[in-house]
Amino acid sequence: MARPRQFDEDAVLRAAAEIFWTKGYEATSTRDLTEQMGLTHASLYNAFGDKHSLFLKTLEHYLDRTMHARMRRLEGAYPPGLVIVGFFDELVELSLADVQHRGCMLVNTALEARADDPAMRGAVADETIELEAFFLRSIKAGQASGEISSVQPAEDLAKLLLSTQFGLRALVRIRPERELLNGIVRPVMTLLNLPWPMPATKPDG
Repeated sequence: MARPRQFDEDAVLRAAAEIFWTKGYEATSTRDLTEQMGLTHASLYNAFGDKHSLFLKTLEHYLDRTMHARMRRLEGAYPPGLVIVGFFDELVELSLADVQHRGCMLVNTALEARADDPAMRGAVADETIELEAFFLRSIKAGQASGEISSVQPAEDLAKLLLSTQFGLRALVRIRPERELLNGIVRPVMTLLNLPWPMPATKPDG
């Protein structure tokens, strides 16, 4: 019978995310991980396998409690147009609040993923597909209600929002400037006929 784990998996994955997010996959050593996670080498490998397997598990865990949680919360709270505005509004605020200017772990991984690592590249690609689908749902619903402009195809606008999100989160690592980020997002929202920034009074969804 397998012995029960003697640690809180959520806590150790959060700790692993902090070091991977800060240093990147390649620069993070096993020693960095064991010190940050409070595990021995044996416990780490028994629980998660090698560094690569741990990273993929950590990335999934990070995205589920950040991006995925944000999408679920916003879709349950606002009309479709404000779902999009709220998503980018929170993105800007989170980006500026991070004093280490780490950007997004997903975007950082996309920039670091090598051609000889199909598992990492595939994990990032899957997440971009999920994010694009989130944008597409909101755009189609907003176009149907008249909240979002129908001049451009919803599919094209979803891809535009995806590229805007990636560009914003990459740029904030080197230029964490509010006006720069607002200048990236504002024209996109104007194209969709949406307000920017998020209105002070947010109508219920």
